[in-house]
Amino acid sequence: MRRMGLAALAVFILDQVTKLGVLRGLDLATRGVIEVVPDLVTFRMAWNRGVNFGLFASDGSVMRWVLIAVALVVSAWVAIWIGRSGAGKWAQLSAGVLIGGALGNVIDRLAYGAVADFLNVTCCGIENPYAFNVADIAIFAGAVGLILFTGKEKPARGARGGRR
Repeated sequence: MRRMGLAALAVFILDQVTKLGVLRGLDLATRGVIEVVPDLVTFRMAWNRGVNFGLFASDGSVMRWVLIAVALVVSAWVAIWIGRSGAGKWAQLSAGVLIGGALGNVIDRLAYGAVADFLNVTCCGIENPYAFNVADIAIFAGAVGLILFTGKEKPARGARGGRR
């Protein structure tokens, strides 16, 4: 549990520091766009009131609170599941990374009414219209990690039932 908690805290802090850096330090909310590495990385301010890619976005406060509740319930469920399962270190780290990202976006919804997305990556002449943040990366990476590092143990060799 300690490993999961430290991973969650580290991701949460990194997410919030980067958001404060671009919002306050670079004033991205006013500037709108900053080319970091031309034709590759851009800081592009986007206030996401929905879930991934703005799905279920709404200006109403009801959806904001629903998304906050969902993030908190999922985070609690993952923490309890991993805590009780005796999961290995990679599953614990994955859970912490996911939880830290989810809580980072919850803070945005509480503080700003929407999630502060600002990273935009474009490559190979293909224009990416979407922005994301460190929390989004963490949620994705944590979910992939949980898929990879949890599940049933493989049966020991020769332990399969079958003909003798």
